[in-house]
Amino acid sequence: MMNNRGFYTLFYKETLRFYKVALQTILAPIITTLLYFLVFSHVLKDRVMVFEDLSYTSFLIPGLVMMTIIQNAFANSSSSLIQSKVTGNIVFLLLTPLSYVEFYMAFMLAAVVRGLAVGVGVFLIAICFVPVPVHSFAFLLAFALLGSAVLGTLGIIAGIWAEKFDQLAGFQNFIIMPLSFLSGVFYSIHSLPAFWQVVSHLNPFFYMIDGFRYGFFGVSDTSPWISLVLIALAFIGLARFAIKLLKQGYKLRH
Repeated sequence: MMNNRGFYTLFYKETLRFYKVALQTILAPIITTLLYFLVFSHVLKDRVMVFEDLSYTSFLIPGLVMMTIIQNAFANSSSSLIQSKVTGNIVFLLLTPLSYVEFYMAFMLAAVVRGLAVGVGVFLIAICFVPVPVHSFAFLLAFALLGSAVLGTLGIIAGIWAEKFDQLAGFQNFIIMPLSFLSGVFYSIHSLPAFWQVVSHLNPFFYMIDGFRYGFFGVSDTSPWISLVLIALAFIGLARFAIKLLKQGYKLRH
């Protein structure tokens, strides 16, 4: 039987954790992303080829929104776990009468909430500069939820693995940031040489960005259904792995 009260309490605690410092966790990434938007739209709008009859400024918005969602989802769950481990209060979470699935779900869903909150903030301000159509709200929601869930789960795994803040920073700086920046946020992969187009298809973040962009414009570099299936499979695999680590107590109980 699911411990609903315990699950909700942990989820509320994780949500309150970033809400209490919203200036740092929500407003700051919104401002940073908008700076990307202003700079790149000004510099590259006449230099980067995108889809036919679509301005570069409009093309840029979905990619930046999705990049913001996944980066902040990862940051929320990973920073919470590493902070609890370093300060030693992780023991109080492990002693609670929560199953490993409930523990995982609370952290993952809180990461999704933060990612979506920042993404919506970026979108609402960006469309003040240029209107963006919505082709399929269902695809938008599916990719936003799955993308943030995947990165929230990856954040849990990274938080379990890391023993120090600099290890977590290395994970984010050498894996999350490069993959997100090279996923087609600022360009269409069709503008790349053939070799780099193949390489781009090996980047899982590409499918999140590309599918999310399809939800706005109805065009994409690859089939949105393929992207959706691949992301869903990635989520299932990472979720099972994260729950397995929690069950084993890997770097948590020892």
